[in-house]
Amino acid sequence: MSTTVTETNPAQVVVTNPDPNPHSTTKNIPPASEDKVFQAIARGDRAGKLKLRGVPTFTDPYAERQWIREHMAAAFRYFGREGHNEGISGHISVRDPVLKDHFWINPFAKHFSAMKASDLVLVDPEGYVTEGGAQLPINEAGFMIHSEIHKARPDVMAAAHTHGIYGKTWSVFGKPIEMITQDSCNFFGKLGVYEDHGGVALAVDEGRNIAKALGPENIACILQNHGLLTVGQTVDEAAWLFVSLDHACHAQLMAEAAAANGVPKKIIPDDVAQYTADAAQNPHNFYTEFQPEFDFTVEQSNGRVLQ
Repeated sequence: MSTTVTETNPAQVVVTNPDPNPHSTTKNIPPASEDKVFQAIARGDRAGKLKLRGVPTFTDPYAERQWIREHMAAAFRYFGREGHNEGISGHISVRDPVLKDHFWINPFAKHFSAMKASDLVLVDPEGYVTEGGAQLPINEAGFMIHSEIHKARPDVMAAAHTHGIYGKTWSVFGKPIEMITQDSCNFFGKLGVYEDHGGVALAVDEGRNIAKALGPENIACILQNHGLLTVGQTVDEAAWLFVSLDHACHAQLMAEAAAANGVPKKIIPDDVAQYTADAAQNPHNFYTEFQPEFDFTVEQSNGRVLQ
């Protein structure tokens, strides 16, 4: 039984039959309508019928595949707006709901800001391009990183990695960000650090080491002298977390500069950071954080991103 909805705006929905669909790649996520932590971030009507939509479920895996491709293309355009495109570097991967051991990834040397759903490439477990997506080469290093993450983390649906300027600059210190802002708390207790750098990830061992540093439960990892990596239950979550972490690194760098000139930092106490994280670290919440960017991307591109 699927979810029947009556939309009122992109963030709200009246829910009936909110049963999760067992065929959906998001089947491990509790229904948004029943997630009290997620629903507590917004206020609906007095009758309690108007609720946040959260991550959708699907009865048709092919429809879900198309939805993934569209949101994935929008995620790349979001990265383009944030200045994360740098030559051939950077990639996002998402598990395919039809062929569960395959995943989608961006083509080699395609600018993020021009990405469309039809540009995305479907690869098999060995990283070879297959039918079903664009017939274009992919980045070898991207496959080496992402394939090992998907192998090590069956719970991860999507992974994102680019060489954003603030993330890669903070990565030279080889340590996590501090809880200096409310937004930093998105990553409290869920941020790994890969304290090494094996060069361009063209060998399986480097991908495995990155996956190991990410750990079994983290949502992000700082790759020393390299950049950032985020994962999520949806491509929306992974993309939004990436930009959030890059912004947190930017804030950290500015705070360090001020501290070097004698301005003391005030760190958020662990109990407060945990309280904030408990409210934020939710796949429905992180998915919803991306939806304004998705809607803006569709409008800005006159729908071309969906093609």
